This record gives sequence, C-alpha cells and structure tokens, in this order.
Amino acid sequence: MPRFATGVVSQVLAERDGVVRLIVRVGETDRRATGFTKVIGSVAEGDRVVVNTTAVDLDLGSGGEDFVVWNLERTEAGELSGGHILKLRYTPWQIDTLVAEAPESPHHAALASASDIDGMPVVACGVHSQVPAVAAVLKCRNPDVSIAYLMTDGAALPLAHSDLVAGLKDKGLIDVAITCGHAFGGDLECVNVFSGLAAARHVGGAGVAIVAMGPGIVGTETVLGHTGMEQGQTLSAAASLGGRPVAPVRISFAEARERHRVVSHHSLSALRYGALARCTVAVPRLPGGREAEVLERLAGAGITDRHDVRVVDAGETLDALAHFGLQPMTMGRSVADDPAFHLAAGAAGVVASEGVHT
Repeated sequence: MPRFATGVVSQVLAERDGVVRLIVRVGETDRRATGFTKVIGSVAEGDRVVVNTTAVDLDLGSGGEDFVVWNLERTEAGELSGGHILKLRYTPWQIDTLVAEAPESPHHAALASASDIDGMPVVACGVHSQVPAVAAVLKCRNPDVSIAYLMTDGAALPLAHSDLVAGLKDKGLIDVAITCGHAFGGDLECVNVFSGLAAARHVGGAGVAIVAMGPGIVGTETVLGHTGMEQGQTLSAAASLGGRPVAPVRISFAEARERHRVVSHHSLSALRYGALARCTVAVPRLPGGREAEVLERLAGAGITDRHDVRVVDAGETLDALAHFGLQPMTMGRSVADDPAFHLAAGAAGVVASEGVHT
C-alpha cells in the first residue's frame, strides 16, 4: 500500500510548464519532491503539502522521489478539460481528458474511420532514453520532417515528468507529443497506441512517429515481467495500420548486469514474443567484434528468423546529438560512457529516415 506524509515546502528548486521540483521538510528530514501543477495547482515555499513517499521508502532507483498529492493551502484546484474520458480511472487521482478521438473533440471527424497511417515509419523504442538519438538523426537527415512522439503508459504517466521531452520540444526535435493509454499531458491525448498513431499521422501531420514509455521502465528479472514488452506490441500495432515498424535494440557494453549486457533481455523478449508482425530491427556497426556479439545474441533468440535485421552505419548519431546540444543519459551513464546504446537508437533513426513523409 502507498505511504504518505505531510511536510512543508522549504525550497522551490525548479519550475516549468506543468511541473515543479521541490525540497519538502518532513519532520527533521529534507526530501526531494515533484508536483504536477496542472493537477494540484501552484506550490510555493512555506506551503504545507501531502507527499507520497512510497518509492523513497522502498529505496527504488526508478521513481525514487516523493510526489506531491495535495497542497493543504488550497481548498480546490484544476479545471475540467471539456472531455469525458478519464485516465487513471477509478482511482482518487483520475484525470479528465479531451482525447482526440472523442465525439466532443474537434479531431473526431478526422479519426472516426481512420485505420491506416499511410506507410508512416514508426520507431518503437524499448526505453525512454533512446528517443533523443532517434529524433536527432531524423532531424539532421531531414530538417523538414515532422516528428510525433507518443508516450505510452509503461512507466511515468505525466508527460511533464520528462525533462528529456521538454528539452527535445524546446529544440524543435519533437513537433507534437501525444500521450496514450493512462499517460497524460500531451499536446494530444489518445485512448491507446493505435489511435495515437492515427492521430500522429492524420491530426499531427507527422512524417514519422517515435513511440516510447516515459522515464522509469519496470522490470522483475523475468523473461516476460517488464514493461519493455510493449515495444513488441507497438511494432505490431504499426504494422497492422499499414505503417513501417522499426525497432532499435537496447545494446550496452558498459552495463554491469549480465541480463542487460550486449543485448538486453527486454529487447529479446519484446521482439520474440511481443512483436507478432515482421519488422525491421536496426543494428549499428560496432568495432572490435561487438557487432558480431550483437548479431549472435539476436540469432540465438530467434530474432533473425522472425524479423529483418539490418546492420547500418550509425556513426552520425554522435554528431547529431552534439549538433543539437543533447547529452542524454541511460541508467546514469553518459554518451561517452555507453556509446553503443545511443548508436543503436541512432541506427533506428537511420532506417526510419529512408521512408519518412514530409
């Protein structure tokens, strides 16, 4: 069950649209906390707030901070969206959204019978930190391409929680952000990935879509018990809608955990069990025999038989990230610490760029 505490905001660390980062003093302890201001309203120093302390109390790395549930200085907060679809349904935190598909939406007519995305490339990422390299490569190759980012509900649910997406939008690397399932806060809200892809193409005018969960993938050290499985489901959705599904592989030679070294078991399971449609699996050229190790892992898991594995030169990825001033991290590691991870994501951008719509 969740744990809660009451404290006083002692410092506002940072604030941008939809989110505020705080220090909250609970008893004799200062704790970092995040508040989503479009849900709870504004927060200021000296305010008494209720925080959810569960993740920190469990000593979790993912989601390891407190979250403001309510500002006790307020008697009410929030405005109704004009839509009738609830996300986080049947919980005390349920949020009304004006989803793009709904009859009350101005986009309903465009989506009412939409069931095809016109061959649009769809890059289905396994983790959030793959998004920057994919987007940077795509924009460097074709500055005019419109990129939609679809955030699923496999990890963090508020889009505002992602500093990465906020930065990519500020730099013009993401043209429209769409939140699917129970994720919320995008430029467009959608009920699921299928309708989200249709909205990306027919409402957002996207030439390519990047789909990934928000920060904080869930794992259990089992073959199937992780939210990375959604990568395979997204690839299948893209194929069923007439898109061109592309999968970056989660590669790392810096990872200490054996299950995530070379090729993460999350990628292998998603591509083997989750991706029912044939898709293109992008692999970067790597030096020193590492490329062969990756291909051996893919073949051993049956991925080479089930999908089209393409090895591409993705060396431009590092230049693309530098061009846009991006320094993405993955599991606390920089690009310099783990270049293969980012080259693998960039390889998917290379493959997707070959068929983008403008």
